[in-house]
Amino acid sequence: MKAVYLAEPWNIDIKEVEKPVPKEGEALIRIISAGICGSDIGAFRGTNNLVSYPRIIGHELAGIIESVPEDNPKGFKPGDKVIVDPYLYCGKCYPCKIGRTNCCTSLHVLGVHVHGGMSEYFCHPADMLVKMPEDMSWTDAAMAEPLTISLHGIHRGGLTAGEYCVIIGAGPIGLLAGMIAQVYGAHAILLDLVQERLDYAKELGIEYTINSRNEDPVERIREITNGNMAEQVMECSGANAAIRSTLDYVSHAGRITLTGWPKTETPLPTDAITRKEIDIRGARTSAGEFEEAIDLIYTKKIDIQKILTKTISIEEAPETIRDIEKNPGSYMKVVVMIGK
Repeated sequence: MKAVYLAEPWNIDIKEVEKPVPKEGEALIRIISAGICGSDIGAFRGTNNLVSYPRIIGHELAGIIESVPEDNPKGFKPGDKVIVDPYLYCGKCYPCKIGRTNCCTSLHVLGVHVHGGMSEYFCHPADMLVKMPEDMSWTDAAMAEPLTISLHGIHRGGLTAGEYCVIIGAGPIGLLAGMIAQVYGAHAILLDLVQERLDYAKELGIEYTINSRNEDPVERIREITNGNMAEQVMECSGANAAIRSTLDYVSHAGRITLTGWPKTETPLPTDAITRKEIDIRGARTSAGEFEEAIDLIYTKKIDIQKILTKTISIEEAPETIRDIEKNPGSYMKVVVMIGK
């Protein structure tokens, strides 16, 4: 079968590999669509220390079940359309036992620690597949996973209607977080350094945007929130300066969720955390959020197509990944159409 194969950093191509054979409890899936994620670009660059090589990339996956154990817990059958939950967990450690499987002490992410599914066929535990609506588009299905990341960050902060949510970083995760905040009845305030991304956010209907290069974000947030600052701040960029600034943007008794992954440590003034009594929470991947993501997309509460840059064939994937690496500002989400 064909697969998008990363032999080593900067060396990506289409490779003919053996079609996988399902192990006990696994389904064989004919992959129809796969999204290209920022983590795939990091793997291509060699900047993600968690990635081992060689590696088939891809974790934003949707397809059709070819075979599945008859006794699978979700009652799947061959021919069912499914979306892949790509976070493999042990089920035995403390985080798994309390339902926070995304924090598994031996978590394996598709396309990072183990082979991903940007290929014609893929095997995955049947209990980690999610049924998709029969008439849902394949491009929509491939973008459910990034929506779960944004949902998880919003959930970790406990955002409620009427609150103000500052979101730092107008990439796909930040844009989707802003859209979710507004679906929840909250007020989204999106910050970025690139005006084109903020203009795009306004086109998506994001209520407030701030160019933190050109204006004072603290003063602008104070003005928008009538001096209270934001009840939740969600950091999506991973930039050290942005992480530090969350303490300035958050209200007293507010919450911060850290979704971006910084490359180095960020010094923080703990006196500000104590003075404001701030809750700071990590937000890694997602856990149990696929059903809500699919519902938000299917009901058009989140118009996921608005962040789709283009669809491509599997043969075009290597060159497109090279171009995204060179020109990241030209892309939001790209979906690879692999099957029919």
